[in-house]
Amino acid sequence: MSKKVLLTGDRPTGPLHIGHYFGSLINRKALETDYESYILIADIQALTDNWEQPEKVRANVYEVAADNLALGIDPEKTTLYIQSQIPQIAELTVLYSNLVTVNTLRRNPTVKAEIAQKKELFGADGESVTYGFLGYPISQAADITHVRADIVPVGEDQLPMIEQTREIIEKFHRIYNTEIFPFPQAKLSQAPRILGLDGNAKMSKSLNNAIYLKDSAEETEAKIKVATTDSETTVGYNPEKRPEVSNLVLIYALAKGMTPEQAIGELGQINYSTFKPLLAKALNEHLAPLRERRIEIVSKPGYTAEILSAGRERAIKKAEETMNLVRKAMKIDY
Repeated sequence: MSKKVLLTGDRPTGPLHIGHYFGSLINRKALETDYESYILIADIQALTDNWEQPEKVRANVYEVAADNLALGIDPEKTTLYIQSQIPQIAELTVLYSNLVTVNTLRRNPTVKAEIAQKKELFGADGESVTYGFLGYPISQAADITHVRADIVPVGEDQLPMIEQTREIIEKFHRIYNTEIFPFPQAKLSQAPRILGLDGNAKMSKSLNNAIYLKDSAEETEAKIKVATTDSETTVGYNPEKRPEVSNLVLIYALAKGMTPEQAIGELGQINYSTFKPLLAKALNEHLAPLRERRIEIVSKPGYTAEILSAGRERAIKKAEETMNLVRKAMKIDY
């Protein structure tokens, strides 16, 4: 009996950070043996808001690939590849664009949140949003369905994208009287959302509030030292009333392999100046093996590129199987 298919991906807008790690990466590693696994590096989606910086996106493709390999992803079990090298994804994106209205895209909670963030950071308004950016939920649906994925490990902020994909599948099946695609299920981790170190809703390179997997122990310590807390004097865990401090406790708990409540029980009534060094130590110890593997990986010229090339061949074969079914259903298999 064939395995179910897992698809997840990363936008190469920067190296991966601990929000990605605890929110998605751990899941993909844990599940790779049980599923036919695909990890997509979504460079085309990264270009939707970085079109003027293609060199940045290109460089980060290899950063993201190195982060995944450092996690311990096995390229024999998991297909790791670049989105732009799979033309079938672009073909599906065009075909799906007829099934989704502009108003639906504008109402997508993830798109709305990212537009609001751009407005706050750069003064951009809704009129400056490009067609590519507005339509990237359609591109994500193509990402998920080109390998006919059953499960998608994601962070909590990506749930609207999974729902959008399910709606597109339902409409495609109904219009073309077929059942090509499974309805993908989201797989949330134990930490579906980690806040930025400044208390912002998410870690982001553009906000300069993230701890990257590639950061040194010293860089990690420095970032935690200036992380936002609150006006209280001791550490506590109450995400609704004390989100910034609770976020730091959550990171500590994840690094130590315990619940936040257990972490508070271990820490007791300690002040921030005592807690932050403990947090840095716990996180650095947790990430040390990954960081050592990453240094080894990037020291091998051409290694990452070889893995991505092999992944491309496997992904194209799977995607073309899908497109043969799609073209036949749509009567365009000339």
